[in-house]
Order: sequence, then C-alpha cells, then structure tokens
Amino acid sequence: MDNRHSQRAADPEDVFARHLTFLYGPERVPTLLRRLRLILDQYQQRNPQFSRDKAQSGTDDGLTERDVILITYGDQVTEPGKPPLQTLAEVLEAHVKGIISGLHILPFFPYSSDDGFSIMDYTTVNPKLGTWADIKRLGKNFGLMFDAVINHTSAQSRWFQEYLSGNPRYADYFSTVDEGIDLSQVVRPRTAPLLTPVATVHGDRLVWTTFSADQIDLNSQNPEVLLEIIEILLLYVEKGARYIRLDAIPYLWKKIGTPSIHLQETHQVVKLFRCILDAVAPHVILITEANVPHQENISYFGDGSDEAQMVYQFTLPPLMLHTLHSGDASHLSEWVSKLSLPADGTTFFNFLASHDGIGVRPVEGILSPAQVQAMVERTLAHGGRVSHKTEADGSQTVYELNISYFDALSNPYNAESLDLQIQRFLVSQAILLSLAGVPGIYVHSLFGSRSYHAGVEQTGQYRSINREKCRRGPLEQELADPTSLRHKRSYRYLHLIRIRAGRRAFHPNAAQQVIAVHPRLFVVLRTPPDESESLLCVHNSSPREQPCRIDLAPLPFPHPGHTQDLLTGTLYVVDAPGNLTLRLAPYQALWLIGQSSPYEIDGR
Repeated sequence: MDNRHSQRAADPEDVFARHLTFLYGPERVPTLLRRLRLILDQYQQRNPQFSRDKAQSGTDDGLTERDVILITYGDQVTEPGKPPLQTLAEVLEAHVKGIISGLHILPFFPYSSDDGFSIMDYTTVNPKLGTWADIKRLGKNFGLMFDAVINHTSAQSRWFQEYLSGNPRYADYFSTVDEGIDLSQVVRPRTAPLLTPVATVHGDRLVWTTFSADQIDLNSQNPEVLLEIIEILLLYVEKGARYIRLDAIPYLWKKIGTPSIHLQETHQVVKLFRCILDAVAPHVILITEANVPHQENISYFGDGSDEAQMVYQFTLPPLMLHTLHSGDASHLSEWVSKLSLPADGTTFFNFLASHDGIGVRPVEGILSPAQVQAMVERTLAHGGRVSHKTEADGSQTVYELNISYFDALSNPYNAESLDLQIQRFLVSQAILLSLAGVPGIYVHSLFGSRSYHAGVEQTGQYRSINREKCRRGPLEQELADPTSLRHKRSYRYLHLIRIRAGRRAFHPNAAQQVIAVHPRLFVVLRTPPDESESLLCVHNSSPREQPCRIDLAPLPFPHPGHTQDLLTGTLYVVDAPGNLTLRLAPYQALWLIGQSSPYEIDGR
C-alpha cells in the first residue's frame, strides 16, 4: 500500500488552514497556524530522519503480504523479577520473530481503569510495565502500533485534576453540559450514564462520560486540546509508532442537538492529523477504530487520500461467527463480494478477536434479528457473557458478545472432538488471512487461550473474559508440548501465516473475487496487480464433508493440468476443459496456486 496521496501536492499549510477554519473559524486560524508551525518545526528539528520525503527518496514504506499485526497487552506475559515489556520482547523474539511483522501494544501508559484505556499520562510508559527503552527494543523487530486514546482521559489524570482545582488553563479541556439539556439524540455505546457529576472549586459540574465515569471526554472544540493531542501524536512517532490507532474516534466531537457520532468536525480532525503526518512523518499509517455498521465505518477512509489509510473491519468477527455456527457461508460471500476500497492507498484491518468483545452492531442490515439472537444464545450456552447499550428511548439492546473467539465457535461443554474444534477455529483464521487487507491477530488466538472466567469473577467486567494475562513458564511449557491445545493451535496458525507471507497474491491490495460454488463453501480468488500468480482459497464452513466442482476456465487461474494446495503440498488434477473436482473435509481450507510454472510449495 502506497502512503502517498493527492493532499501532498497542495501546500500543507493551505490544507491545515482549511481544516482549522472549518473547526474553529477564520478569526483563530492565523494564531493556530503559527502555533502548529512551531510544533512541527520543533518536531522536525528533533527528527530530521522523519521529515524527508520518502516518495522522492525512492523508499517504499507500503504494506505487503508479509504484514500481519499481533494485538497484545504490554503485560501479557510476566515472570518474577523482570519488567513485563522485557518478558514480552523475549517471548515474541523466541516464538514469532520473522513471522509476525507488526505489534499493536495496547495502551502501555499509566492508567486507572479499563485495562489501560483510561489514561492518566499520555507521555510516559507505565513503570509497572517498563520504559521507553523496552518499547524501542520491541520496535527493532516489529512495526509498532500505538493507541491514541483521545476521546477521553482518566478522571485521575493531571489534566482533569487541574480542571477540578480550578487551573484556568484546563477550564475548557473537558466536555461539560448544563443541567436539563436534552441529549436524547446522542448515540450511546454503553449503558452507563452519559453525564457524570463532579465537584470543582467553582461548584458542581456535569462532565460528558461516553464510556465510564472514570473516562472523562476531552473537549476537542477547544483548540488548545487539539494542539496538545497533535504533540502527543508526534511524540508517538518519535518513540517508534509505525501505526497510530485512533481509539473510539466516532465520538470525538460533541454537539448538542445531534447524535454526536461521526460528525463532520470529527472527520475534519482526522483529515488534519493525516495531513500533518503526511507532511512530517509520511511512513506513519493512521488506523481508525469505529465499532459501527459497515458504511459508517468506512466513512473514515474519507475520499481515499485524506483520512485513515486503514479502518478496522468490524463486520467480519460476528459475520464469521454466524458462518461457522450455521455452516452456511452465503452471507459472508455476499458481503465480501461487495467490499470495495476508495483508493489503492487504503485497506482494511481484518480481525476476528481483540481485547474487546465481538460487536454485533456491524452486522445490522446483513443478518436478521433472529440470526443475531441465535449468536447471543450460543454465546451464553458456551459460557460467555453479553453486553448491552442504551438506546435513545432508554431501552437496552445487545452491543457485544464477551467470550474468547475459540469458545464462541465451539461449545466447551459438549463432547465434540477437540481436533474438530481446532479445525473449526483454524478455518476461521484461514479465511481471515485470505482476505484483502492486513490481518490483525489477537494474542490469545495465536497462543491458544480459552475464555477466562476467573477474570470476570475478579473484576466484575465482562470483557475480562478475553483478557487473561499469562505467566511465562507455564505458557512456554504448553507451547512446547505437542499434546497441548496451545501448541496445536499456535503451531498450525503460524504455518498459515508463513505460507501467506510468501505469496504476492495476498498483498493487501491484490484483487479479490468471490466465487460462488456452494453455500457451505467460502471461495475467494486473489490476484496481484502483476498477475504473476493466482490463489484460489477454498474453505468449508460446515462440519460435513463437501464435494464440489469449480470451473477454472473463465478465471485468471493458469494451470498446467494441476494445481497445488500450499498448505499441505497436495496436488489436484484439473481436466482439459478446466474443471477442478475437490472433496473438502469438515472445516478444511485449501489455498490452491495457479501459475504457468511448475508448482513448488516452498517456492517464493
């Protein structure tokens, strides 16, 4: 993926001025431009290596088929007497170095709640985890993703404490609302109260708290806040961020009398961030996190050149769950067939599991209410929990499913074969890896974890079910034990990733064509721009053996009478008219190579 775009052709200051004018009005722009220019000049003086134009220098910082990003906490793996970030580095260097290219370290700053997303200080590493030197070490082997949690900050942060004590600098740093104001139109992602009363030296105030009483929403309508955020983003670049994830970005800008989600002002802020980074750090990729229906989600691509280069693909996790629950890939096939990108410089961040639950809003209009309810009932039957959100009328609806993805797919309480459960899980991951975009893999999916029920009992938070922290000794013992669930899942998962990394057809922007073969099968053809090869990825979504015949004649799939499965090395005959006859085992995945030269499974 090329990070260059049309905005760069214009004078960056003209673009800055346009966005700032939209946000704050023309009268403030001259002063804001001077201050922004000073921030950027100081940054460039400190970091001349980032300010050169990489397009002109001939370097290519684009994404490739080798890019796979692991999502993990900084203290995901611990051992006595060692900072967790150092332990994490050693474990990842031993097990995934050279296979996984990127690392999303979930917020590693001092925090007060929400496992890191209630940040007290944006500029320092949590001393319980380690230091910036430990982050730098991780950055030597992995492209790092940092979270920019800029919708809100901790109630215990210095900023908010200064606000409470009456420091005039922070008087307008947070979103406040007068008593009695009608907020019924505001879109809510949680059931907790939208407003939280706080006592300040100037009297009681109602502060906006989209997510919890400990997460106080920042007031981006104050340009001082925005300038401070820009400095924080640039600090993250200095500290090694290759990707900057804009957490909960849809809720950034508030406006009374509106839903206060996806406002044009929010999009203008994202455009401003993009223009700044393209001007002084063109190697950095913006990624937006918006757990909303698909069309709303992809709005953060902008026109393909002026907002995020990547957006989270939130529709995929619940849609994949439905597919493997029902054994019917029809909805998945139809949805993928309609996916499109606004430009070559954009792509999807595809994932199935994360530190959060499995959101169900993104399948609104794709699955029926009955199908969503079936997922809810299966989640509860499999030992999971269900979180809700509050609607404008005060009613509550399902927001997300809280369970490990492995247990979401397979009931841990029935007598089904563990090998079949593993195969069901692996076919979901094979589909993930086959799709156009960059795969994001949660650490518990890679390391073979199940639901962590003790965590929910300890914290009272449903999301803790998928946030277990591991001790290094037992973890590595299980990973080394061929009979363990962790070994069986991680070994085979890493094999999939290795195969994927060696094929240009899996480039994030390689062409993607869904082939209708049978409702139980998800079949996608991937072809790179140079058409050097084609990959026909065939996945059985059902627990039944599935025969099929695929007519290759009309497809760009060259074959000298045979095709080979990259995953196993098995050869399949293609008859003279171009018919390929297959018989897939339950939940089997086949990645079939099409090229004119002889097939070599290890060929690159």
